[in-house]
Amino acid sequence: MMQVMKREPHVVQLESWIRRIWDKAVELGLDPYPTHFEIVPATIMYEFGSYGLPGRFSHWTHGRAYHQMKTMYDYGLSKIYELVINTNPCYAFLMEANTPLENKLVVAHVLAHCDFFHHNAYFRGTNRQMLETASVNAERIRRYEFDHGTTEVERFLDAVLSIEEHVDPVELPPRREESDKRKGVPRSTPYDDIFSLGGGVKDNAPVERGRRKIPAEPQRDLLGFLIEHAAELEDWQRDIIAIVRQERLYFVPQMRTKILNEGWASLWHSRILRELDLPSDEYTEFARLHSSVAAPSRRSLNPYYVGMKMLELVEQRWDAPVLEDRERLGLKGGEGRAKLFDIRELESDLSFMRTYLTRDVVEELDLYIYEYEGGEWKIVEKNWEKVRDQIVRSLTSYGIPYITVEDGDYKRNRELRLKHHFEGDELDARYAEKTLHYVHQIWRRTVHLETVVDDKPVLLSYDGMRNIKAAL
Repeated sequence: MMQVMKREPHVVQLESWIRRIWDKAVELGLDPYPTHFEIVPATIMYEFGSYGLPGRFSHWTHGRAYHQMKTMYDYGLSKIYELVINTNPCYAFLMEANTPLENKLVVAHVLAHCDFFHHNAYFRGTNRQMLETASVNAERIRRYEFDHGTTEVERFLDAVLSIEEHVDPVELPPRREESDKRKGVPRSTPYDDIFSLGGGVKDNAPVERGRRKIPAEPQRDLLGFLIEHAAELEDWQRDIIAIVRQERLYFVPQMRTKILNEGWASLWHSRILRELDLPSDEYTEFARLHSSVAAPSRRSLNPYYVGMKMLELVEQRWDAPVLEDRERLGLKGGEGRAKLFDIRELESDLSFMRTYLTRDVVEELDLYIYEYEGGEWKIVEKNWEKVRDQIVRSLTSYGIPYITVEDGDYKRNRELRLKHHFEGDELDARYAEKTLHYVHQIWRRTVHLETVVDDKPVLLSYDGMRNIKAAL
């Protein structure tokens, strides 16, 4: 079920430990995908980390991320111990500079991730052949660079990547070929097999002054809308948007389950290694390494720590329920392990926090809200409900502004009107204006964005020559 892709003596020894760790993980109830491990040098590890996937298309933003991450490593400020790819089989890369104990901990951590990928509901629609898909996508983009020029393709990628976050993470629309089959419409381009499109006009779309509204309802999937409705794009440009969208959707489940996934992996790497007969000189290193991974932070949520501690507290609560939980939830006791596996299968960070971040958990983890006031950072709120609500709100769209397409034929002139659903955090005005330039590059007509600036509703617009701000 496992394979290590480098056969030196110390690696053969690691392979033996991998088998023991795998057997212990299965004994404890984990069910990971088959996992291939490969030991790689730092340069390769940080290249994979910056691209997100081995073999992904080239772009200067990936190179920038590589140099930032590699510089942090070279100066001893950070280190990537492992990188695991959510495919079937999973692929995991271990840092060549890891100590034997670090690799053992990392292998246990990886196998718990692969179990999570295998069973969590939010990963069920994942493309499990994404490594092959990413390589095919990269080859297509290289071909476009040859046909249309590297500068032209990079310029268009700049525009698309500026809005890559704006896909719908909840409801994925049907693929065009599936919709066309139902309608008896033949495929019209060689790229329809990868276009997962949405926002098409529905038969029952409301009529406004004799016209159908596009989209019929506000649509969160901006990339999907542009593929479908940006009338002046060439086929290769639609294909590039579809590639970026497809790869972004691959990463969405990981974004939606960061705390739970890392907490799950940290919980099980700790339990697996504690049940193995480690050499005596490794126990102290294990304690130090685990505490450094799962340590609380004063200024941010450490997903490894918060996720692991919350899972432990839920297990304790279901194993030894208080009278209120026995009566209200029907708990009998001794159900903690089963509850953990239920959570692993059904929850995202949002639902996990909303349901299980109780008063006792907030107090146990010493969570609070802090703000910058009077020239210094201050704790401004410790009420458990307000702390929970603030965390849940931050997880709703993982820090990405919630923007929808409101009208693709605004003013009956094919202008594009977008809306920022203001939830207390204003957009960076300069960034928003620059992003409108990029959207205009794709849409080719005036683009508008309804938002809030200085606590007042405004309409930001870009017509191809100038930015305009008008009060609403």
